[in-house]
Amino acid sequence: MEDAVAPDSCSAVDADPHSTVGADPRFSELDLALVDALQAAPRAPWSQIGRALGVDATTAARRWERLRANGLAWVTAYSAPKWVTVAYVEVRCRPRALETVSLALAGMPWVFSVDETAGDFDLLASVTAADLPSLGRSVHGLIGGLKGVRSTRTRLGITLYSEGGDWRMRAMEPAGHAELTGHAELAAPRAPGATVYSALTRHPPAPDDQALLAALGADGRLSYTELGAKAGMSEHTARRRLQRLVRDGDITFRCDLAHPLAGLSTVVLYRTAVPHTHLAAVGHALSRLEEVRLAVSVSGSDNLLIMVWLRGLHAVDPFETLLAERFPLLRVNDRTVVLRSRKRMGRLLDPAGRATGHVPFAMPRAWFSAYGASPVTGT
Repeated sequence: MEDAVAPDSCSAVDADPHSTVGADPRFSELDLALVDALQAAPRAPWSQIGRALGVDATTAARRWERLRANGLAWVTAYSAPKWVTVAYVEVRCRPRALETVSLALAGMPWVFSVDETAGDFDLLASVTAADLPSLGRSVHGLIGGLKGVRSTRTRLGITLYSEGGDWRMRAMEPAGHAELTGHAELAAPRAPGATVYSALTRHPPAPDDQALLAALGADGRLSYTELGAKAGMSEHTARRRLQRLVRDGDITFRCDLAHPLAGLSTVVLYRTAVPHTHLAAVGHALSRLEEVRLAVSVSGSDNLLIMVWLRGLHAVDPFETLLAERFPLLRVNDRTVVLRSRKRMGRLLDPAGRATGHVPFAMPRAWFSAYGASPVTGT
């Protein structure tokens, strides 16, 4: 993270044979490989990223800055899911209220993702809270109370098999992955395929850790010097506290991208049912499929929620054929296509999937009031 890279000049960018600045907003093959490298090691130094891609550190850093500045890709960080209660809220809106409700949900710091859908509900809000009582109050009071909301249905996340931070672009050569394996600042991986969401009351993170999470949520590749300055502590303290968070598995890093511009134009959400005795095995196996972004067991008769990224509507039938062949015990009960992702893990997105802003994460205000604390704020 501390590599010194010379500032770019316009001529230097224009001279880059791989550059797409000012031309095509989509990704080049090198761009996708760069995203893949940062998914594998989000805070690896540019020298190591460059070696993995076969380019020099300056080129890797310059190309990343172009992607980041144009909202095409970004690195973020957030509390590990083991410490929170997570739910997926299906929201039905009154006619002509969709835009207003979607915008309101995207502005809520505890609603970390918002998807507009074509199905028997209008919006999917992925939300978090400290415990079940505060989750219920927040969903029913803050979401259900929005003008234009007709009804909500909540599916409580129970066991997480795969999430967006686990997903890979798969655009880098195998030798590149070998170069990045075991990088010291890569967040500690979960035990294979399973994180049980906590439904227990948990006190908010220490203020210093909150400050680190807020700063890294906005930019997960901040140097220790920048991180210390933004979090109000010394570089040494920032390094020590972040290394502890990583070591203890209390922080998750993610490199994300504007997926429609990377050729992954279709997002599909499946509500499925699996016999309980086979649920873990199916969840683990699904987490290894390259199309799967999310696989999580949830409350309700449809006990497994799956989200996939596909290369178009034409890819839906082949994917479902694959599901039927590999998972004969899995029954697909509903297929919902995402029309637009308005927010993903705190990033506000435009219709093309580009990041246009960041809403710092914070628990619902009702929870903070109960503990006499204040929501996390950040830039």
